[in-house]
Amino acid sequence: MPEMTKERPKHLALHEIRLPLAGFASILHRVSGAGLFLMLPLLIWLLQLSLGATQDSAAMFAAVTGNWLVKLILLGLLWAFLHHFCMGIRILLIDIHVGVEKQQAHNSAMTVMVVSLALTAILGLKLLGAY
Repeated sequence: MPEMTKERPKHLALHEIRLPLAGFASILHRVSGAGLFLMLPLLIWLLQLSLGATQDSAAMFAAVTGNWLVKLILLGLLWAFLHHFCMGIRILLIDIHVGVEKQQAHNSAMTVMVVSLALTAILGLKLLGAY
């Protein structure tokens, strides 16, 4: 009698996979963590410039952070930090078995996305000088 097993795929078709919202939030958590880690030298350099006691370091800090490309990078890092922080809280709650059901997991992932984007918009407007 022949075996009735399903053949395994030879390659993984990423465009055919339908991830739940919690899956996207988890992937973004990893991406934001990697982005924060990779941009750490820039952030440390900017911190060093901002804490400098001379007028030259203050002028250099103002010149660097006044560039639109640097502001865009800082906006991305702001989102990365806020998403990573909010998602970290969600993961800690899941570790203590809060929100592990399917609907609760979807709602908490949606909350992470909305809160991190809302906070990024509010703080991003401040970063860009809107208020």
